[in-house]
Amino acid sequence: MKYFIITKKQIVLATAVLVCAVIAVVTSVSAFAGANKKLPIYCVDTSEKKIAISFDAAWGNDDTGTLIEILKEYNVPATFFVVGAWVDKYPESVKELAEAGHRVQNHSNTHPYMTQLSKAKMIDEITVCNEKIKAITGISPTLFRPPYGDYDNSVVEAVEGLGMFPIQWSVDSLDWKDNATAESIYKRVTSKVKNGSIVLFHNDAEHTPEALPNILKALKEQGYEFVFIDDLIYKENYEIKHDGTQCKND
Repeated sequence: MKYFIITKKQIVLATAVLVCAVIAVVTSVSAFAGANKKLPIYCVDTSEKKIAISFDAAWGNDDTGTLIEILKEYNVPATFFVVGAWVDKYPESVKELAEAGHRVQNHSNTHPYMTQLSKAKMIDEITVCNEKIKAITGISPTLFRPPYGDYDNSVVEAVEGLGMFPIQWSVDSLDWKDNATAESIYKRVTSKVKNGSIVLFHNDAEHTPEALPNILKALKEQGYEFVFIDDLIYKENYEIKHDGTQCKND
């Protein structure tokens, strides 16, 4: 009978080989998953000093009129992502936004976590909100922002299947936080904006009306041009990088 003596050195070597093999497999799987992950548009790769600001409207409505006046004073166009239930409660505000020249886009019908829904329910959430917005503005939305920033491949596919573009943001004002102040909102936005940024605000955050004029003034002084999101993004012949940056294909 033959006996095989395994040395400590051989055990260490075998363990190292096994660990490397496991890492290689995990890396390959992660790379494959990353390569197949579908992403919304977070920002746009552009050499032009163009940016877009957006507001999510899901709950309250105390400040919408004030925001419209501020945007008018600084001649800034904005994109408002509204929830269908909000449209039901505040149809006059939706009308005012449209009449003021702003774009009213889709933020779902009931503000659910989209990834927890069936594909059919996802589509229902989007189409019902589209119908409510069109009934007031006469224009059907072309952009969709998932509530809570919650998405997966199925959500992106549902949006694109309806001929719409899924939109996130690259600069979060964090105006919704309890400890937010006008100064913190101002510093955060003005320090993070760059060409092609999409900025997120909320229509009913306590300090946004106070912070917004100084933000708009500062960014204009820096030479930025404000545009609608659907005028900032590329509509065809593009790709989206791993960080959500939309790039024009050569």
